[in-house]
Amino acid sequence: MRNLWNSYRYMIARRVTQIGLLVLYFGANAWGWTILMGNLSSSKIFGVIPMSDPYAALQMLVAGAVMATDLLIGVAVATVFYLLIGGRAFCSWVCPINLITDAAALLRRVLQLDRVQDRTKVSRNMRYWILALSLIISAIMGITAFEFISPISMVHRGIVFGLGFGWAAMLIIFLFDLFVLKNGWCGHVCPLGGFYSLLGKFSLIRVQHTEENCTLCMKCKTVCPEHQVLHMIGKKSLPVLSGECTNCARCIEVCDDDALNFSIRKLADNNKSGENDENTK
Repeated sequence: MRNLWNSYRYMIARRVTQIGLLVLYFGANAWGWTILMGNLSSSKIFGVIPMSDPYAALQMLVAGAVMATDLLIGVAVATVFYLLIGGRAFCSWVCPINLITDAAALLRRVLQLDRVQDRTKVSRNMRYWILALSLIISAIMGITAFEFISPISMVHRGIVFGLGFGWAAMLIIFLFDLFVLKNGWCGHVCPLGGFYSLLGKFSLIRVQHTEENCTLCMKCKTVCPEHQVLHMIGKKSLPVLSGECTNCARCIEVCDDDALNFSIRKLADNNKSGENDENTK
């Protein structure tokens, strides 16, 4: 049995990262800190290095906005960063909504409400349809459609500048994930997560499954917010190639068999064989 640190080391690191980023954003607003200024859509590190949300920039582009040089540089920096560490690492390591959805998922398991998922059939592809719809609306109306209503932005701005409607967004998402649909917001609805999953298809850091070590306890699938990406469990040794993986590492933490660990993406021919296996499962 793993000790407490091994069982929660990545979760602790994620919480430190998420809360630390919020503190830095709050400090910039309240006390003039220059370590991290702005918001999740557009930031500057030490007042010099720009970081811009590629999805927000794409909405601006289709809406007909003129893209400033700083914005384009920020998009390039963020895109390269998430290509290296995994697109949906944003969802599990940065996004403040993850704190809410993880709490709802934990309470679901404690209350044994996961059976609700069996009665609520919603395709995970819905987030991609919402992503496409947001771009269409942005193009037609000349606005950044998702940014205008995004609960991520509401919660982030609320924590940094004063909650306001942020409380309502937090409560709605918590109740939705708890009583309506398991991993509902992040796993089925959020178009930002859908966008980063497309980017994550090409990222380098992957979760690697070693089949010889696996005893099929299935703890990994129980805690994984995107359990479909672990299709190889009990079948063969493969990396998780799906861009929908959030690289949250909960599967690694709960695995007593050391059958799951982080690895660097292997050669393209190995990846293609894994993708073919996923498509034929």
